[in-house]
Amino acid sequence: MKKKSGFTLVELIVGMAVTMIALAAAVLMFRDSTRANTNVTQTSDMSDNVRAGLNLMVQDLIQTGSGIPTGGISIPNTINAAGCNIGKPVNRPPVSLKLTFQGPNAANPGCNVVLPAIEPGPDLGPVVTSPDGTSSPKTDIITMMYADNTLSMDQKPINGPSCPAGAIAADGSTVTFDAACVTIGAAGIPVNPGDLLMIYNGNNPNGVLQTVSSVSGQTLTFNDGDAFHLNARTTKEASGTILTLQNLTAGVANGTYPATSCSRIWMITYYLDSTTDPRHPTLMREVNFNPPQPVAETVENLQFFYNFADGTTPAPVNQPSVPTVPAPSGDNENQIRSVNVYLGARSAATAAMSSKYIRTNLATQVALRSMAYFNTYK
Repeated sequence: MKKKSGFTLVELIVGMAVTMIALAAAVLMFRDSTRANTNVTQTSDMSDNVRAGLNLMVQDLIQTGSGIPTGGISIPNTINAAGCNIGKPVNRPPVSLKLTFQGPNAANPGCNVVLPAIEPGPDLGPVVTSPDGTSSPKTDIITMMYADNTLSMDQKPINGPSCPAGAIAADGSTVTFDAACVTIGAAGIPVNPGDLLMIYNGNNPNGVLQTVSSVSGQTLTFNDGDAFHLNARTTKEASGTILTLQNLTAGVANGTYPATSCSRIWMITYYLDSTTDPRHPTLMREVNFNPPQPVAETVENLQFFYNFADGTTPAPVNQPSVPTVPAPSGDNENQIRSVNVYLGARSAATAAMSSKYIRTNLATQVALRSMAYFNTYK
């Protein structure tokens, strides 16, 4: 046979082995690159997610106290000999946790006669346990209030000489706006059931809170049984009700009101929901008792610490709640000047190479602008 050029069997085997080694190395490099890219993507998504939730929380904290009277808003109360409110407690969002307001401080739970612009909630949130068995400490909640300054509701009074068609029922069950002063509805100010209104006048500058039950034309109705337990308390509580807005005859409310104004109040609560989807606990934002909205996913920890200006040196800082010193009554929520926020989060899935979760955290301090003006030299 004529001699023909070609590869020997040994050469072919060696060539195939080298090619397989090169292919295996390329596949491994591709796999590692894919895993690294997945981890980077998860880390980036996790950071963006928790940062978005923190940014929204910071925006609400910055507005906290705006339009709220110094010292807070009056709520229905009856005081006993010890100075504590023994009336029906006012419910606190979120409804899922079935809480009531516990101010003014931990030493006197249930003694609250006003709602401050900010209310701590240390250890009132759930403990979050991750699929890998890692558990957070008991988480916090926070509740804050500020007036809705996008409306012109408070630019004109409800009633009085300048708005003669406006009226407030003697028992406080309804408020009717003068259409020439304030227009309610789609063509004017959109007021909806569940909205929280602060009603105030010269007789009670701190005002009172009412929950809108229904809206009919220019008339708002405040029925008993609202989620907050604020309405229909005029005959059940000694103070903090709409009767405190009325004129007096011989020291007794006579059913008439001087010129009275109204503002819509946003009460906003942040907390963690570890029940709806235990594998992916969610940072929730709840306005009043409306359905809560998720603002960040797979958040494992939420903690708040408060800095106070109470005239002492040094002032209390990094407090988980309202300090009970100096004696005898301690500080109060109205002395909070800034809030330290801590958010801990993890990735939605385990890392590709280690089969462990990626974790991160963000912390910031927010000055409460509407509450931070304090004369330290007074």
